[in-house]
Amino acid sequence: MRRLWLMFAQAVTIALALLFVVSTLKPEWIGRAPQLAALPAPAPAFVPPPTVALTAAEAPAGETRAVSYAAAAGKALPSVVHVFTSKATKSARHPFADDPIFRHFFGDRGDAGPQRSAGLGSGVIVSAEGYVLTNNHVIEGADEIEVALQDGRKLRARTVGMDPESDLAVLKIQSEDKFSAVSFAAPGSVHVGDVALAIGNPFGVGQTVTMGIVSAMGRTALGINTFEDFIQTDAAINPGNSGGALVDSAGNLIGINTAIYSRSGGSLGIGFAIPVTLARNVMEQIIRTGTVTRGWIGVEVQEITPELADSFGLASREGTLVAGVMRGGPADKAGIRPGDVLIAVDGKAIHNNHTMLDLVAALPPGSGARFRIQRDKKAEEIDVQIGKRPPLKNDG
Repeated sequence: MRRLWLMFAQAVTIALALLFVVSTLKPEWIGRAPQLAALPAPAPAFVPPPTVALTAAEAPAGETRAVSYAAAAGKALPSVVHVFTSKATKSARHPFADDPIFRHFFGDRGDAGPQRSAGLGSGVIVSAEGYVLTNNHVIEGADEIEVALQDGRKLRARTVGMDPESDLAVLKIQSEDKFSAVSFAAPGSVHVGDVALAIGNPFGVGQTVTMGIVSAMGRTALGINTFEDFIQTDAAINPGNSGGALVDSAGNLIGINTAIYSRSGGSLGIGFAIPVTLARNVMEQIIRTGTVTRGWIGVEVQEITPELADSFGLASREGTLVAGVMRGGPADKAGIRPGDVLIAVDGKAIHNNHTMLDLVAALPPGSGARFRIQRDKKAEEIDVQIGKRPPLKNDG
């Protein structure tokens, strides 16, 4: 009995082994195919979507399109130039220059004479005749100026006029050729969140385009210029970009790159550009007369703090406090006194020192203007004969 049981067990074991081998190697013999997990189909080769400019017609339904600013950059790039400047500087006299032994061995090396220092910036061609708008600090003190065009040409330029108070200057390329001029954005067309492209020559590496957005408008009280109304952008602006173009997504000029906030000298995403409305006004005056003329009344003003508002009995902090009056100036002759609060000019509200400065500067010298003031908690109106603003003064 035990022998039969062992033979049965061995037979079953051999049968199971044979079944396993057959099902693995020849499953079709027993009419069963293996069940395999489905493998994912291979991914199709990547095909970049067609690139279109922002001005292109809307893509058909279901078609993927990538945004490109190539058209905007291509429109503005020929109008942006590199500005190279140089000026003579006095070299330090060698301490042994008068020693006869030093002169015997080294000659007159101690009297090397004046040396030259070089500067680098950018500019924007604003007319086919070759007028170039740039920053005043790019060309300040320069006695030789050269501009390099996108096509590689290098041409001499002369200074037409400068305005240190807005940090703007105008150059004229010394050539009879016609040039590709930038197109100006319409007034009021720039808004926070708009795409902005900064074009210039950062660190002297060559013409470069960087992209960002308009981060803020109307930045003032930065201590950069007397007249400030900056566009703030996070488009990378670096040394060498000064005087270059800030353009919108259609390639129209919206500002002149001027300054950055940085602790290292490189871009931290906080750059400032002079808005095109201010730049164009200054540019047109310089081209027409060689200088910029602004109105002036001869007062020193102070921001109204909550404490000053309480002490003067003001309902709000609107307006600006007259802290000083220049003797013999237009305000003094009209009867404006320290302690007066300027509220409006010709019906236009004065919100702070900045708006007061701009409103007065916009008035033609020799014209009359009516100032609304508050004196001893009473409102009065005073007529003032506007004077011509002296250069490089911070008063109104």
